[in-house]
Amino acid sequence: MKLIAQLKLLPTSDQHAALLQTLEQANVVCNAISQTAWQSQTFKQFDVHTLVYDHIRATSGLSAQMVVRQIAKVADAYKIDRKVQRTFTPHGAISYDDRILSWNMHAPSVSIWTVNGRQSIPFVCGKRQWELVQSRRGETDLAYVNGQFYLLATCDVEEPTPDDVDRTIGVDLGIVNISTDSDGETYSGAQIERVRQRYQRRRSALQAVGTKNAKRRLKSISGKQRRFQTNTNHTIAKRLVAKAKCTKRQIALEDLTHIRSRVKASGRQQRARHSNWSFNQLRQFVTYKAAIAGVRVVLVNPTYTSRTCSACGHCDKRNRKNQAVFCCVVCHFATSADYNAAINIERAVVTLPMASTLRR
Repeated sequence: MKLIAQLKLLPTSDQHAALLQTLEQANVVCNAISQTAWQSQTFKQFDVHTLVYDHIRATSGLSAQMVVRQIAKVADAYKIDRKVQRTFTPHGAISYDDRILSWNMHAPSVSIWTVNGRQSIPFVCGKRQWELVQSRRGETDLAYVNGQFYLLATCDVEEPTPDDVDRTIGVDLGIVNISTDSDGETYSGAQIERVRQRYQRRRSALQAVGTKNAKRRLKSISGKQRRFQTNTNHTIAKRLVAKAKCTKRQIALEDLTHIRSRVKASGRQQRARHSNWSFNQLRQFVTYKAAIAGVRVVLVNPTYTSRTCSACGHCDKRNRKNQAVFCCVVCHFATSADYNAAINIERAVVTLPMASTLRR
C-alpha cells in the first residue's frame, strides 16, 4: 500500500528564495512544454520528450533530470484531459526523484536541487510521518502552501493479509450522526455542524465588511473548518478499525457512490449541510487504516436498509417515522433509525457475492 508522508522544510531565507524560484521556473517550463504538446497534439511522454527536451534543456536553466520530471508532469496532466490545453500555476507542486533529491535521516535533512545549486535543508515531522518515511519509495513532491514548503513523500507500507473472520460490524453513515455501528455506538455530527455554522457566519460577516483587515482575517481562518472535519473523520475511522481489530470482525460500509446526485436537499441550510457531508473521506480513511491493521472492509448496497425492520424484516416507508426514530408498522419494534440501519448493513454482508468485496 502506498501512503503519503508530509514533512515540513525549514529553509533559511536564501534557501526559501531559491526553492520559490525553482518552483516558478519549473512551472514556466511546464507551460512551455504544454503549449508545444498542445499545438502538435503530442501527448505521450516519450513523444513529448523527443519533441521538446533539447530546446528546453538549452534555454530553461534546469538540470537534465528536472527537465525530464517536468515533461512527465505535463504528460501526466494530459492523461486526465486532452480536450483543453493544460496550464500550470506559478507555485504548483513539482516532483523530485532520487537523482535530484537525497535524504539524510540522521540530521534529518534533504539535499535538494534548486536553480541556485544543491541546498541542504532540514525538515521536521511528527512521529507517524517519521515512521512512514522510513519506507519511502519513488518520487517526492515539493509543495508550497501558505508560505511554507513541504515534502510529500510516497511511502510503500506493508499490507498484511486480512484476518479470516465470520463476524461483521455494520456501519451506517449519515449527516446528523456521522456514523452509527451495529454495536449501537454513535458518532454525532452535531459538533461539525456547529463549527460549519460558526465559520459560515464569520465568513459572511467578513465578506460583507470587505476591508483589507477583513480579507487578512478571511485568509487566516481559511481551511480551519476543513482541517477540523478531517481530524474528526480520522478519529472515527481509527476507533472503528480498532474495535474491529480487537473483536476480530470485518467492517461493512454503505456504498454511497453518487449519493449526491440521487438525493436532493431542500432549502439553503439543508443544501449546505448536504454538500458539507464528507462521507467519502471517512470511507477512504477507514479503508486504508483497516488495510494496515489487517481488517477486511466490504461495501454493501444501502437500498432499503433504513426502511427494513431489523427484527422482523418488514420493509415499509412508514417504518421510518422521522430522521431519528424507526418504528415497525408490523411488529412495532422501535429503536434509533441509524442503529436499525447499521444492523441491516451487518446482516447484508452474509448475502454479498465475492465481487462486492472492496478492492484495495
